[in-house]
Amino acid sequence: MTDALRPLLRRTLMIGLATLLVACSATRPPAPVEDRSAGRAVRPVADVPKAATAASAPASAPVEVKPGSYVVKPGDTLMRIALENGQGWRDIARWNGIENPNLIEVGQVLRVAPPDGPAVAAKPVTAPKLDAKPLPGAASAAASAAASASAPTTPPPAPLPKEADDDIPWGWPAAGPVISAFDEARSKGLGIGGRAGDPVLAAADGRVVYAGSGLRGYGNLVIVKHNATYLTAYAHNQTLLVKEDQAVRKGQKIAEMGNTDAERVQLHFEIRRQGKPIDPARLLPSR
Repeated sequence: MTDALRPLLRRTLMIGLATLLVACSATRPPAPVEDRSAGRAVRPVADVPKAATAASAPASAPVEVKPGSYVVKPGDTLMRIALENGQGWRDIARWNGIENPNLIEVGQVLRVAPPDGPAVAAKPVTAPKLDAKPLPGAASAAASAAASASAPTTPPPAPLPKEADDDIPWGWPAAGPVISAFDEARSKGLGIGGRAGDPVLAAADGRVVYAGSGLRGYGNLVIVKHNATYLTAYAHNQTLLVKEDQAVRKGQKIAEMGNTDAERVQLHFEIRRQGKPIDPARLLPSR
């Protein structure tokens, strides 16, 4: 082979080899993609139809609330839950194994009745029996009523029916005048006027289940539990004179009147029956 033919032969061989490689690559199947997700096919989220995603998501089952239980709602605190259910917050914390009262979660189901006690349930209300004995001065009162028969009158609140825990000798918690009446939708108690430092008295024998300022809207607050049915709340005090779990007697000075979390000096006084606010005027003696 002459030297002139060698370059031509080399070029022809290179062109043939390149053509062969292109043909092989065109017919060769693509390399397999290794799946590293435990053998499961991975489909991009963007490719999944929305209807399929909604259908595959399990529906949240409704929480069954048994008597004596409570489901935590947004904005709840353990102190407010205790007040609304007529219990001491320490008792609720103990029944539910809660170590930090600030750590409760929305949707959490709490026991708000003693584990071995009766379930919290509203008792049937029966019509109270009225005493037909005439009151002193009934004749003059009748004459006055006849003279002003055309004028509209507001009947006094009806007394509550007596039941097992209702036999409590109530007393007024402060000596001042009533400056705001009971309103279940707003005030939930009586406003009693006075001066800063006036004594605030326990309305009946009981045990202090809260003493502090952790309940928004109440200022310095004392809550006394009297039995399984009743508790009382004393709000807006300037000074608290009792501690939690302390036994108190009717008429004992438990605080001094003030205006914490209020626009004026006053005592906001509540009576709660199984956690529900009732008009204190229905239970307090006339004065």
